[in-house]
Amino acid sequence: MVKHIVTFKLTGTHDERLAVATRFKAALEALPAAIDVLQSIEVGINENENEQWDVVLTAIVPTMADVDVYAKHPAHVAAAGLLAGHKADRACVDYTFNE
Repeated sequence: MVKHIVTFKLTGTHDERLAVATRFKAALEALPAAIDVLQSIEVGINENENEQWDVVLTAIVPTMADVDVYAKHPAHVAAAGLLAGHKADRACVDYTFNE
């Protein structure tokens, strides 16, 4: 199994970032129904205004190759498109774990 953990820093005011993050979260949480290899996804919006990162997601897929399948799936591409013009930074870690 692979955990795909991504965090995003958004641009704009707190309220603008929250609005974008909320739409993005809803789109991501709909992905398991559309992407077969996506076994689960958890999305959190940072509630601590003193921190710099706005959104974190943890997705679980069977293999490292499936991370690429997930990333290129049209439903994921559409969800990621919600961040267009709002993404200041992104960090990612993918690692294999045993269930």
